[in-house]
Amino acid sequence: MTFVLIQAHSFEEEVRKSRFLAFAAPVNDTEAAQSFIAQHVYPDANHHCWAWRIGQNYRFHDDGEPGGTAGRPILQAIEGHEIDYAVVLVVRWFGGIKLGTGGLARAYGGAAGQCLRLAAKTPWVPTRTLSCWCPFSDMALIRGRLGQFSAHIESEQFDAHGVVWQLRVPEAQCDDFCTQLTDWTKGKGQILDLS
Repeated sequence: MTFVLIQAHSFEEEVRKSRFLAFAAPVNDTEAAQSFIAQHVYPDANHHCWAWRIGQNYRFHDDGEPGGTAGRPILQAIEGHEIDYAVVLVVRWFGGIKLGTGGLARAYGGAAGQCLRLAAKTPWVPTRTLSCWCPFSDMALIRGRLGQFSAHIESEQFDAHGVVWQLRVPEAQCDDFCTQLTDWTKGKGQILDLS
């Protein structure tokens, strides 16, 4: 089972006098991941190592640490906890004692792993975006029944006769929702786009 983070989380530990501060956050795209990393830059820190996974896409960065000792262990922590749509950043302040390549990998992967273990998570549910229209007369009824399908309104626009909603609907419930929309509106509601 794959999980997603509910909210951002942080974890801090000291390993042989080096301070490691890990941050994990949910992200929907690469721009959000890069933005999160940029927001957590500490000028006095020695290294800002990170990894993110978004669906089949992933990246990691060692930020000056020996190759494979920071970014990859962080990514392995993300994968080990079966988390998707997440970014993890581990900031290091060097404490004067060299950890060696194995020690660095354990410290970065360990900080990332603890941060993810403690973070609030929920099972990931694949969704689809659905664009639909319904007349004003059925708007309250449809809005009140969206919860039955775990559907969320992402945007709404009004025309002279009704509303166009962009909905996020669990993939497994899309067909049933489309059928119900037609039934609830007595055939007046329309599915405009399903992606």
